[in-house]
Amino acid sequence: MAVNSFILHNGEYHFKDEFGLSFNNRAFCYGDALFETMHANGAEIQFFKDHMIRLKYGMNILKMEIPSVIESNLLEKEIIKLLHKNKLYQGVRIRLSVYRNNGGKYTPKENSVSYLVETEYIENDLYSLNQKGLVIDLYNEIKKPVNSFSNLKTSNALLYVMAGLYAKEKKLDDCIILNENGNIVEGISSNIFLIKGETLCTPALKDGPVAGIMRKQILRIADSVGFTINHEKSITEQQLLDANEVFFTNSISGIKWVLAYKEKRFYNDNAKKLTDKLNSVAFNKPE
Repeated sequence: MAVNSFILHNGEYHFKDEFGLSFNNRAFCYGDALFETMHANGAEIQFFKDHMIRLKYGMNILKMEIPSVIESNLLEKEIIKLLHKNKLYQGVRIRLSVYRNNGGKYTPKENSVSYLVETEYIENDLYSLNQKGLVIDLYNEIKKPVNSFSNLKTSNALLYVMAGLYAKEKKLDDCIILNENGNIVEGISSNIFLIKGETLCTPALKDGPVAGIMRKQILRIADSVGFTINHEKSITEQQLLDANEVFFTNSISGIKWVLAYKEKRFYNDNAKKLTDKLNSVAFNKPE
């Protein structure tokens, strides 16, 4: 059997090529689902507890019942077993999807859930800074609404799909999503950070970015190394233009530095240092 051929569904392991979900699946029909993407290295899942805190928070917002396997540490053990079954011992991307069970139309018949775990080999077993800086621009065609769903990772990702298509059409590496008030929110699949002097900024959660797990780690790390942190205020395009460094973060890639926004050029000195510190925290690697 080929490597990486199993998935995990509700505690049972299946050959991925032989497994299918019902066409009545609520994630497919209504986007009634949440997901987490996690990085693993060997038999260790980075920041697993933080991922579960965010997942359970989102499930509460969506009025989903939280099964005991998620409340306990059993799910982590099941996922590690899946990594072994798929012979994945280095860099791995894990996607955990949680969806409300079938029944009802817009109004569900019940709030019980199922979960599905998929794994994929990736090259970065540690976090490494991109050698070539990203070229980015604003995505202005659709603005992100600010509400109680804005910080969640739901399966309703049309905004990010359209932003991705825009970046592809414009030959950009990424683009910045704005909220309904015109403030900077995030990238297509990442949170965004700005550094100006000794101050590190990222959009406030009240402005609608996904509450990223890597965002949380970078704020912790930057505080520990002496940065002045600003994560409770809105960020404008002018602040972006005034910054010395700009970078994106997510749980799979770690930090990706930005080279250019329009005519503006950025450095990456602090992005390098923060990446070293991140690896020290995530993998117990010396800086």
